[in-house]
Amino acid sequence: MWSRRLLLVGAGLGVVATRFAWGSNSSPAATKMVEKFPVMHSDEEWHKILTDDQFEVLRQEGTERPFTSPLLHEERKGNFACAGCQQDAFSSTTKFDSGTGWPSFWAPIDGAVGTTRDTSYGMVRDAVHCSRCGGHLGHVFNDGPKPTGLRYCMNGVAMTFHTVSA
Repeated sequence: MWSRRLLLVGAGLGVVATRFAWGSNSSPAATKMVEKFPVMHSDEEWHKILTDDQFEVLRQEGTERPFTSPLLHEERKGNFACAGCQQDAFSSTTKFDSGTGWPSFWAPIDGAVGTTRDTSYGMVRDAVHCSRCGGHLGHVFNDGPKPTGLRYCMNGVAMTFHTVSA
């Protein structure tokens, strides 16, 4: 009887300790400090500007399902912009096929994005946000191609695309 209780208590303490060691499983948006950006709106205003899917990713730091974005296969010359404020974030010249199911780039446009540490869901990652409106675009990893060695793994729903003339 006692050994069973000790086993259950020990297992419970292990789960609690693991949760504290890995961080909270709450979304980064729920724990993110409020930061000021040049473009700011209330949640009500963002809901009017964005689709439900865009709101979930850009404002609540969600992630779209892989292989669902039309931008994954976009190959024209142009720029990928934040869907929240239309600031250009990535050039098509830095886009590559990472095989992950999300549009990927090896570098952003200078000054277009910022990063924050994301410890949600038991992982440590660098979240990427628009420098103009703070919208969550995706994450950056250090397993990309030359010349940077970085892979900016972006949510297609968080971006729009427009062509640029030569």
